[in-house]
Amino acid sequence: MIHHIVFWKMKADANGATAEANAKEMKRLLNALQPLIPQVRSLSVGLDLNRSEAAWDVALYTTFDSMAGLQAYQIHPEHKMVVEFVSGVVASRAVVDFEA
Repeated sequence: MIHHIVFWKMKADANGATAEANAKEMKRLLNALQPLIPQVRSLSVGLDLNRSEAAWDVALYTTFDSMAGLQAYQIHPEHKMVVEFVSGVVASRAVVDFEA
């Protein structure tokens, strides 16, 4: 099983919206991907509750059967549309992919 975890810090405002509004839209868009991309085994998106300086604003946790499944997800047209939105509203990103 491949685990794909991504964290984002939001821009203070982007696309005419606040960081909070953009984070909520990211969550909505990301959650919509699971039924559209068959390689996604599980998908969970969360907005930070901690609000400390060290915390990230949005987290994504997904699982796939294989690296090929993760790669298919990454190039899927629906995922690419979400990436286009995300890239305009985030300041930084961290990612970890691991097998367990």
